[in-house]
This record gives sequence, C-alpha cells and structure tokens, in this order.
Amino acid sequence: MIIVLRLGHRRERDKRLSTHVGLTARAFGADKIVYSGEKDSSLLSSVKRVAKRWGGSFQVCYEKGWRNFLQKKKNEGFKVIHLTMYGEDFGKTIKKLKGDLLLVVGGPKVPGDLYGTADFNVSVGNQPHSEVAALALVLDRVVDWQHKKFPDAELEVKPCQKGKLIVKR
Repeated sequence: MIIVLRLGHRRERDKRLSTHVGLTARAFGADKIVYSGEKDSSLLSSVKRVAKRWGGSFQVCYEKGWRNFLQKKKNEGFKVIHLTMYGEDFGKTIKKLKGDLLLVVGGPKVPGDLYGTADFNVSVGNQPHSEVAALALVLDRVVDWQHKKFPDAELEVKPCQKGKLIVKR
C-alpha cells in the first residue's frame, strides 16, 4: 500500500497545488492521500469526485494531527519517505523503497523533526522544484502504473494522435 501525506495545506494558497498532488498520487498508483493543515472540504470533495468519475479505489481524507498519523503508520510497518530537495539521491535509494510506503510531501516550511522521523529523506533533485514533480518521479519508479486501467471508471480517455477522445462507460 502507498499512502501520500500532504503536509500543511492552506485553503486559499494551495488549493490547486494540493489538488494536483492528489490527482498525481491517484493516477500514478498510490492508494490514498491524507491532507493535513487547514481542513478544506472543497479540496477533499474535488479529488473524491475525480476518483469516482475516473475509477479506482483511491481514498482521500484529512488528518489534523499529521505527526500522530505518521507515527501510527510507522508503527504499522510503513516506511516513511520524506520527499525533499535536501535528501539523499533517490536514484541511489529507490531500490530500498519497497513494501508499505508513506510518501510525505511538504507545503510551507517543513518542521525539522520530520527529517529525523522519516526512514528516508529522498531528493529527486537539489534545486527548488514542485512536490508534484517529486511525487510523480518517485511513484514512477516504485509503482507499475503505466497506463493503469480503472475498470469501474465512468470516463475513459482513448489515446489518439490529435484531438480528444473521451468515452463514457
């Protein structure tokens, strides 16, 4: 199981970015996303609505206390992987990222204690970049998501060279 924990969501500032974190997590094979920070019902319902229309069993929820949630998952045997530009090169650590994973992506300033709590602090690059990009790259390496099928989808995109082809099921 792969869970993405999005730290420090801010309703007004992060609504699009946090939505993109959720959509990327779902499309690239994570099982669940947990948001912390400010509770945002519209964010939760937006990602849930996409998951319902486009299929799959992706879960979306909110946790006020991310530290308690993180510790609970760690106690359940999840490896905590903090995606940060200050971490180890993910090309060298990716082979260790197996089993149940809790991928943590930050928002505003990440609390320093997370670096010590995480099993791995992983960097996809040592330059400022988006948490969406980091999440996509890591999921690409740890999940066999290529053209993942969502059999219960209401909508499906049919690949085509030009234009858009969306089929309602």
